[in-house]
Amino acid sequence: MSKSLRLSEKWFRRGLWLVALVFASFLIGLGGTIVGDLPQVERALQLDDFIDRAAAEPLRNTIKAAEQTELVATRELEQVRLQLTAAQQASANARETFANWIATRRATAQPDQDTELIARTKALDAFKQKEDEVQKQVNAQRQIVLDARQGEQRARQSLAVLERDAQEKLEAEYRRVELRVFGYRLALTLPLLVVAGWLFVKKRKGTYWPFVWGFIFFAVFAFFVELVPYMPSYGGYVRYMVGILATVLVGRYAIVALNSYLARQKLAEQQPDQVRREELSYDTALTRLGKNVCPGCERPVDLKNNEIDFCPHCGIGLFDHCEQCETRKSAFSKFCHACGTSAAPPTAPASEGESAKSFTSGVAVRPAV
Repeated sequence: MSKSLRLSEKWFRRGLWLVALVFASFLIGLGGTIVGDLPQVERALQLDDFIDRAAAEPLRNTIKAAEQTELVATRELEQVRLQLTAAQQASANARETFANWIATRRATAQPDQDTELIARTKALDAFKQKEDEVQKQVNAQRQIVLDARQGEQRARQSLAVLERDAQEKLEAEYRRVELRVFGYRLALTLPLLVVAGWLFVKKRKGTYWPFVWGFIFFAVFAFFVELVPYMPSYGGYVRYMVGILATVLVGRYAIVALNSYLARQKLAEQQPDQVRREELSYDTALTRLGKNVCPGCERPVDLKNNEIDFCPHCGIGLFDHCEQCETRKSAFSKFCHACGTSAAPPTAPASEGESAKSFTSGVAVRPAV
């Protein structure tokens, strides 16, 4: 149709399409904000909402106390280990000194050194006793750490059972919340899609068509972008079923529309040439001619062939001759392109009936053959 429009009209239409897109973008932004805030209607869920708190709280306290006990015992164990290392080193040094002294005594064999031998032996025993005491402290701290760790493990195992049951309940509630939020989105977007369908059928060619198309773009975007990604899957059954249903509805509409169109075309092709061209608007005829198709039946026609004056498929007149200069011209032109004479047909006598009525399109035609 763009070839039949005036230059200013083309730019006005482009500007109106821009208005439609801008209007749709603002609606999409508003709709996206609303849809994005819908989950806030539901309260945020936590694992503690579904766990047995009477049984879980003592276990958590036990775990916390065991962790604290293990931490303190580990620190004490490190200190005691250092003490044990020092005691072992002192005991080893004492034993080495004692061995050296014993070797010297045997070499000299002096009886007066028996008293010193007893004293050195007691000192060595004291070092060994100190080492044993520190080793007992190490073992005690190790036992404390082990008891705390085992108690923590038992408490964690019991708590894990409670948390597993709570997690199952939480996931089930998440699915119910997801379904409710999807219901909110569906309740918001489905009426928009219905209204958009009604506007497409009734108002898409009206005076305010830019706003109509903007709303249609918004409704389609809201349904397929804001709603479909949040559609519950349930293993894919829901989405596949919705896809099948949508395909059947769209396919049925397309089939009915095609059959209706073919029936209208077949009925129109049975009408006289004059009646058929009266029903064609000037812009529609020019648009179809610009695509090298017949304005009446929309089948391809070689319009560059100067010998073709009528459609070979439906018989509608495509070319005639100017009454003033006899120049061959399009039968749908309002004026002759050679001399500018109006192509409006003369008024026919009333006695000739409806077949002689003046054309609403204001064009002269040749009789159909």
